[in-house]
Amino acid sequence: MPFRLPPATKPLMRASLCSRPANGHIAFIPQIRKLVFEYCDKWPSSANTRTYIRDHLEKLARANPHAEVVVKQRNQKEPVVRGFYINGRDKVISLKGFEVTGIEKKVQLLLDSSGAKIKPLKRRTVESTTEAARGIWSGLHVDQPFKI
Repeated sequence: MPFRLPPATKPLMRASLCSRPANGHIAFIPQIRKLVFEYCDKWPSSANTRTYIRDHLEKLARANPHAEVVVKQRNQKEPVVRGFYINGRDKVISLKGFEVTGIEKKVQLLLDSSGAKIKPLKRRTVESTTEAARGIWSGLHVDQPFKI
């Protein structure tokens, strides 16, 4: 008698065995998904931002095809650039008072960032794999072992 699958069981498809891509030693997934430039067309504080958008934005978009680049006009507001990340967070950097090279550096900072919260380096919380701060007590590590 030949082997047959029960009618309720479906064969496992190869596509369902795929794993999600993740950062590791083989692949790198950039964390930024969207860059939004917001500027005013009339204010002098947006002049360098307008110059950056006119001269450098196309090159930036071609160099980073993984990130959507959006330009928005905000009347009577200071220029900002917003970075939206895969983890659902966003970062906003004001571009007021920056030269074109400074704007390039701030945009590169957003591109290189992971979107995670900034953690303080000085007062980190203690993380331990054991329950007590001194570790688990053992009778093998005392000066005089117990006599039975």
